[in-house]
Amino acid sequence: MAVASFRFYEELNDFLSLQRRKRDTAFVCAPGATVKNAIEALGVPHTEVELILANGESVDFCYVVQQGDRISVYPAFESLDVTPVLKIRAEPLRRTRFIADAHLGGLAKYLRMLGFDALYDNGFTDVQVARISAADQRIVLTRDRALLMHKLIDHGCYVRGIRPRQQLQEIISRLDLYRAIKPFSRCLRCNRELEPVEKEAIRDRLPSRSAPFYSRFWICNECGRIYWEGSHWRRMEQVIGELVRRSGAEISPSQPVA
Repeated sequence: MAVASFRFYEELNDFLSLQRRKRDTAFVCAPGATVKNAIEALGVPHTEVELILANGESVDFCYVVQQGDRISVYPAFESLDVTPVLKIRAEPLRRTRFIADAHLGGLAKYLRMLGFDALYDNGFTDVQVARISAADQRIVLTRDRALLMHKLIDHGCYVRGIRPRQQLQEIISRLDLYRAIKPFSRCLRCNRELEPVEKEAIRDRLPSRSAPFYSRFWICNECGRIYWEGSHWRRMEQVIGELVRRSGAEISPSQPVA
């Protein structure tokens, strides 16, 4: 057995019991236990961790906890480049390909609206989510802490917000994705990138009230859905405007969609 002192920083404290938050806490580790085992035994999903220091030295998840160790555990840094000392993962933590679990369909749709690859199916089981995440190197989005502890999942975000728009703001801000936004470039239904299509090629599929007023159209070659600049495009544009207004970021020009 090894008794080590653990200290968690910033939002990682949300996962801890009240008596362990924002303070050093002694934890008894089984013989040969890795720091990853210990972190998750304390309730923190490994996907939420970006930097671990053992006695002041950066270590990876495989580090075996020793008697008397002082372990400091940090979440993702938004404004500090810690790349030179990272030893946790062979690949970067931040990617812009997502898979949302069965409870986050609204968030997945909003992410697609902003042009992000966000895989979602309300029939996915936790095991399927984990396998797809590992195979495609996708960030898992979930409110299920246990799912983020799955051994196959390397990248993930615990979503704290309850409502989809709140969740969207949280993910875009946390991963600093403002400048990666490409509004209305992806199908909201099936996640595929949209392609321009000539009006004459789809005229017979357009509502009679819309056809005379629009000249630019896009199509999803997966599900066949057609998009154009319509009334709800403007409503969605307002959502995007609210999202980026305070960030000061410049985003790519929006593509008309209805």
